[in-house]
Amino acid sequence: MAGTDQTKIDPSLTLPSPAVILVAPQMGENIGTAARAMLNFSLTELRLVAPRDGWPNERARAVSSGADVVIDQAALFARTEEAVADLDYVIATTARPRDMVKPIFTPEMAAAKLREVIAAGGKAGILFGPERTGLTNDDVVLADAVMMVPVNPAFASINLAQAVLLVGYEWFKAGDETPPERVDYQATRPATKEELLGFFGHLEGELDRFGFLKPPEKRPSMIRNIRNLFQRAGMSEQEVRIFRGIVASLTRRVPKGEGPES
Repeated sequence: MAGTDQTKIDPSLTLPSPAVILVAPQMGENIGTAARAMLNFSLTELRLVAPRDGWPNERARAVSSGADVVIDQAALFARTEEAVADLDYVIATTARPRDMVKPIFTPEMAAAKLREVIAAGGKAGILFGPERTGLTNDDVVLADAVMMVPVNPAFASINLAQAVLLVGYEWFKAGDETPPERVDYQATRPATKEELLGFFGHLEGELDRFGFLKPPEKRPSMIRNIRNLFQRAGMSEQEVRIFRGIVASLTRRVPKGEGPES
């Protein structure tokens, strides 16, 4: 998706959220794409620990696609210890097991834990390591838990921006109230039961007239099957009118009482 000009800051961006901490990121481009991923999901607090190419970095801004609010507010630290010192809870991202006894979260569980900490008034952060090597054990030991992304074990290759995007998505989803499924009815609305019943009566009347609902002993089950078919369709008011028009168009040239079976 194309970037947009961030001329106004959405009020939701000022809500408490975890800090994204990039430890020794190697290139400005990677920082910029991570910032872009963050802003997609309302994460704005970026902390940088000893970026290899220094900071500020115009390459980061150039590839951030307008995520200036993240780039401009990024905080610079010399050591990981300094970057996490004011936080109450830290999760370290890692692609491999460590010789440490720590809770291991999926991204979904990590997001839920971060929301729990922040809802209780705490401050939280997520540690991401350098693109080539990942976090050191000295970095991971500073975390309260680790997060591992379940991926194809034959090809576990996620770049920095992708990792940030995954965590950001789970963070945003955990607080999102969008229904898991919805229908966009555009300029119409869902059909009412009265409208559906009117359509059923119209259709069944014509099917009777043309001798489709036979033999008589099967008529009730045939009607139930037809009605259930249209009920599953979840028709709109406009679609009901269209179908009634179709039935009328197909039958209007046959006078009442003169169907094929009359």
